[in-house]
Amino acid sequence: MSRIGKLPVNIPDKTEVTFEDNVFSCKGPKGELLRRIPAEMQVKIDDGQIVVERPSDSKQHRAMHGLTRSLIANMVQGVSEGYEKKLQIQGVGYRAEMKGANLNLTVGYSHPILINFPETIKASCPTPNEIIIQGPDKELVGQVAAKIRSYKKPEPYKGKGIRYVDEYVRRKAGKTGV
Repeated sequence: MSRIGKLPVNIPDKTEVTFEDNVFSCKGPKGELLRRIPAEMQVKIDDGQIVVERPSDSKQHRAMHGLTRSLIANMVQGVSEGYEKKLQIQGVGYRAEMKGANLNLTVGYSHPILINFPETIKASCPTPNEIIIQGPDKELVGQVAAKIRSYKKPEPYKGKGIRYVDEYVRRKAGKTGV
């Protein structure tokens, strides 16, 4: 039995969940999410809990069992609490600012980079060196944060670039002048 798959998912207050025709929908204070669940997995909703069951112990069903439960748990948590990623910018002259709903990055290129966000994602820049991405969809929040980081990854010699707040950048020694 899958250790993750057999755990029930608790449904918080102010959150509505439905499962019809292999489509799991979840609505809460932070938004609404939909996801198609594999047809083999059985999702049961009762007594404020969601339980995912698999039809057999085949390798495919065992793999999908834990995955399906995790995806449902992430959706429930996303619409009730939301997800957040923080990015940090390091480097002389590197900065970020919000221009309306878009993010304007100045990270050492000859031109500023303007980033548009999907409608469910909210971004803010409390300081010029910090970016906060928030939204109900864990996958989309991580994808947007990774896309912003990809414009200027942290380099190992001076540590300049865009990094996650909790990320450790391994530093290298530069050339030695002999």
